[in-house]
Amino acid sequence: MTTLSIFDQSAPESPRVVTEDAGKIANLLAEHSVRFEQWSTRELPVDASSDDILEAYAEEIQALKDECGFQAADVISLNPDNPQKEAFRKKFLDEHVHSEDEVRFFVRGQGLFYLHFGDQVYAVMCQKNDLISVPDGTRHWFDMGPEPAFTCIRLFTNPEGWVADFTGEDIASRLPRYERLAGAAG
Repeated sequence: MTTLSIFDQSAPESPRVVTEDAGKIANLLAEHSVRFEQWSTRELPVDASSDDILEAYAEEIQALKDECGFQAADVISLNPDNPQKEAFRKKFLDEHVHSEDEVRFFVRGQGLFYLHFGDQVYAVMCQKNDLISVPDGTRHWFDMGPEPAFTCIRLFTNPEGWVADFTGEDIASRLPRYERLAGAAG
């Protein structure tokens, strides 16, 4: 289930707020200009191609392009049998920012976005049918877990602008990882 856990940076061992209420999650994130929505998902074959997925969600993608100025969309998918899963996980486990919004719609599976606002960290366990849009410049990191199993649609204004600029902060190492929070959410 989609879950938001809010941690104080000074006491990262346990969250001070935990909610699974999608409306409350959307409202709490909106206070920081983070967009959160739940879309209806489509039943797609397990072996659906990226083109099949983009076609199935063409209407929603076009609406976001029209509203937000996105120029491109693609699909990223990772499975537990991927031999590079550890490297992919490690790549985004450190706090970073982007020069454009980071937008993900979860077609399948789940992943954990951590959003760092001042002295608080919002950990959002996104699942199938969740859309999250993290504004450019927001300090964050992403944990896909040790056995990643997800498929996401990504939207870009400029794919080159989506390069991670790491902050050098160690905050990500001080908060509970996916394994702990997924167990609490699941």
